[in-house]
Amino acid sequence: MTAVLVGLAHLVRPWAGTAPEALDSLVMEARDRMVNLAVFGAAFVVWVLVGLVVTTQDPIADRGAGFLGAFLMGLAIGLTMIPLFWLTAFGRHKRIAFQGDWTRAVRRGGWVGLIVMVLVVLRLQGVLELPIALFMMALVVVAESTLSAER
Repeated sequence: MTAVLVGLAHLVRPWAGTAPEALDSLVMEARDRMVNLAVFGAAFVVWVLVGLVVTTQDPIADRGAGFLGAFLMGLAIGLTMIPLFWLTAFGRHKRIAFQGDWTRAVRRGGWVGLIVMVLVVLRLQGVLELPIALFMMALVVVAESTLSAER
């Protein structure tokens, strides 16, 4: 009976029964939590700026407002995605933070923000086509898979 309970405890807490020094962390550290909240807070501020620009400026009449809106949208989405990418990796690694997870999350958030910014600018210029968008996304997938390859 106790063997079954130990086995069930291992399903709930996968790190149970392993040496604590073998793991990077058993729970999310305070610095990771604060970085997540800070990046989400920065994303919220940029989303407010996006809302301000979108509701008060006309991108057709003022091209500068269109480029500013594209930059702010890319930045807002990129900042929103950084903690989501990190939390996905943190959950996938059974709540263990590995070295390099933040670097990958920032890089991937940057890719997403850059793609959004370029797509919005292309849309403003009237040259956005589906093959162009798919080609850009394929380039990012290839570049990220190359940079993220396990060594």
